[in-house]
Amino acid sequence: MKKVLVVDDAAFMRLSIRNMLQDTGYEVVGEAENGREAVEKYVELKPDIVTMDITMPVMTGIEAVKAIIKIDPKATVIMLSAMGQEQMVKDAILSGAKSFIVKPFKAEILLKTFSQFI
Repeated sequence: MKKVLVVDDAAFMRLSIRNMLQDTGYEVVGEAENGREAVEKYVELKPDIVTMDITMPVMTGIEAVKAIIKIDPKATVIMLSAMGQEQMVKDAILSGAKSFIVKPFKAEILLKTFSQFI
């Protein structure tokens, strides 16, 4: 069972993603509400995949991706954000994210994206 860390500053979004994943056999091993917490939990939990919001307090998702990739260059981080502008997508990928999903999204999109990295 693949382990997932869910990172989003909105509790309802973390719950929604958790439900989508757990209903299809993924194990959500942790949650974080900002980038700094995400980096700490990545080191502690060693998840197979991280879902990462971009716009968060304390440390942005882009800053967190850079920090995680510095720790583990093979980390699989998938960015999730309502900010689907071209520059945000580019920044996320250049920072080390493996993929980018624009919110709102359906479970099928999330699962299809995950399947590319398993």
